[in-house]
Amino acid sequence: MPSLRTLLIDLDGTLVDAFTTIHRAYCHTLPQFGRPAPSLAQVRRAVGGGIKDAMGHFLPAELIPAAIEIHLAYTKEILLEDVKLMSGGLALLQNLHARSVTLAVYTNKFGDYSRRICTHLGVTPLLAGIYGAGDTPWLKPQAEFAAHVLGELRAEPATTLMVGDSPFDVQAAHNGGFPCWAVTTGTHDAAQLTAAGADRVFPDLTQLHSALLTEMPR
Repeated sequence: MPSLRTLLIDLDGTLVDAFTTIHRAYCHTLPQFGRPAPSLAQVRRAVGGGIKDAMGHFLPAELIPAAIEIHLAYTKEILLEDVKLMSGGLALLQNLHARSVTLAVYTNKFGDYSRRICTHLGVTPLLAGIYGAGDTPWLKPQAEFAAHVLGELRAEPATTLMVGDSPFDVQAAHNGGFPCWAVTTGTHDAAQLTAAGADRVFPDLTQLHSALLTEMPR
């Protein structure tokens, strides 16, 4: 990426590990609708496309609005209790920020929650923006969401890279006209991400960071 000027990074499963929080919220919510508490693996497979899409893996459409209300209220209570940065995440942000790369979080997690998490973890000063669900009418992988984010950042697709962990991230990047490098620390494995069209796949942010530095000019 010799011309990299903007890096958009997904939040859950990519920059941060919030799966304990997310799992706890589903275990709190679903039994109230007569459903068993899901396993962590079931939750990991469901998330990525926004909470409505994820809740649809467990409940019929008519129950989803009420379930989302309960889920979000509980998530707000426990939001910062278990969340942590993925290994290599801080070093990636610090290094690219020092190289004057514009960094932004680009997620389907609610924007307000995303901003609270980034502030709690101390990475907000490194970011030019944090864009999530509820901030616009769109979600990943809609092209309009990507266009909005690039417009806010005054960025160009030709000099932008997306880093994510799901097919939603890959499709969002490609719909926006830029590549996606994926990591397997989140919802999907290497075979699934490759099949989804990820431009490159890495086991974690540390190895992605190393590859990125190798390809950037010194």
